[in-house]
Amino acid sequence: MQQVAAKEAQYLLPTYERLPILVERGEDVYLFDSEGRRYLDFLSGIGVNALGYAHPTITKTIAEQAAKLVHVSNLFFHEYQAELAGLLTGMSGLDRAFFCNSGTEAWEGALKLARAYAKHAKNGAEPKWRFLVMENSFHGRTFGALATTGQKKYQEPFAPLVPGCQFVRFNDVDDLRQKFDHTVCAIGLETVQGEGGIRPVSAEFLIAARELTEQTGALLLIDEIQCGLGRTGRDFAYQHYGIKPDVVTVAKPLAAGLPLGAILTTNAVSACFHPGMHGTTFGGGPLACAVAVEFLKTLGRERLVDHASALGDYFMLKLLELKSKHAEIVEVRGLGLMVGAELNSADLAKSVVKTMLERRIVINRTNETALRFLPPYIVKKEHVEEVVGQLDSILSENERAIG
Repeated sequence: MQQVAAKEAQYLLPTYERLPILVERGEDVYLFDSEGRRYLDFLSGIGVNALGYAHPTITKTIAEQAAKLVHVSNLFFHEYQAELAGLLTGMSGLDRAFFCNSGTEAWEGALKLARAYAKHAKNGAEPKWRFLVMENSFHGRTFGALATTGQKKYQEPFAPLVPGCQFVRFNDVDDLRQKFDHTVCAIGLETVQGEGGIRPVSAEFLIAARELTEQTGALLLIDEIQCGLGRTGRDFAYQHYGIKPDVVTVAKPLAAGLPLGAILTTNAVSACFHPGMHGTTFGGGPLACAVAVEFLKTLGRERLVDHASALGDYFMLKLLELKSKHAEIVEVRGLGLMVGAELNSADLAKSVVKTMLERRIVINRTNETALRFLPPYIVKKEHVEEVVGQLDSILSENERAIG
């Protein structure tokens, strides 16, 4: 590991604070390092490895498709884009899909759709161009995504950013109504804020956003890059609320570890795009799409969305029991297997993550004080109990240490 770290320090941009582990392989819900040590992974590559590691269906699909066709340009047809789009639109209740490489690229495309639709549908009215987006949000690291990300630590080094974005206090309906007017082309939000500390949108706020956009012809853009595709116990997290957005972005688990993102939208919105207005070189390639088709079929065949719902409820219950025991846990939040435990100290949260890793459990912290848990959908009760038991032990040791 020291040799790899030294080479990285010499050749790579210093963008990551690596953990001191050289990962060599994964199996089921476990990672294995170069020393043969096994780690229970409750982060799943930050929500990517929803089927865990070395899932037989995925490895078989990768091998078979790689032997046939890895890449072909989007100048040609291949058999998997339409099949994958059909599965995603059927799950989402939307009509059309565009495939790209990542979540941030999907969100960029969603922003372009909103601006293009506003111009396409204005019918002589004053053009809509502003975005209302959320404080504490995170949509990615490209310039459009960054301009709509409501955290100064990500924005300030790169200012000035894309104009036209105004931030609303998350879940504050009055603030949303005050800032919304006829110049807004879209409201954009995460159904569950991930980097913001695992904070679900309130029903009142999401319904208000839907009503406001419908009144003026603005679009409702929903980022489900981290919370979508079964993570919260529904195919899409917005389905917990009984509303349908105009545009949805997904990515992380879609191709089971291969790079793939998607924009899903309605027929009405898609009419504002025509050939040449948007595109991608690698997005929607045959290898990634073939794997994504099998991923979605596996979710249904193994009933993993229902499993995520049931295990998520159990995990939340166990963490709430822990909260009643340890004053350091301020709040437990989440939906399904997207769970956060807010601690009363950033230093404590950092220490807990480090100690959990020493005990061979992978989690991380987000928004400084929230422990983030994003386990694979195949996780079992005994895994939840192991994680909660170790967290209980670490907090108890901390309490004894401070007297």
